[in-house]
Amino acid sequence: MDWNPGIVVPIGSFLMVIIIVATVSFRKMRERELQAHQDLRMREMEHERRLKELEIERLKLEVEKNKAQRVS
Repeated sequence: MDWNPGIVVPIGSFLMVIIIVATVSFRKMRERELQAHQDLRMREMEHERRLKELEIERLKLEVEKNKAQRVS
């Protein structure tokens, strides 16, 4: 089959633009995905920190309650 350069060059250029746009779009999508994962991880770490603080406060209250019961 004989390819006519008058058709191949524009089609090749069009395909090259599509590939470049797809690559850039994929890269941006991947960056957004990584950012979302990082944000979720930070939220998870903050939540775990709060849970630890609440557990410490609960233990302190139990100790104070036990001290109050011993004094009475």
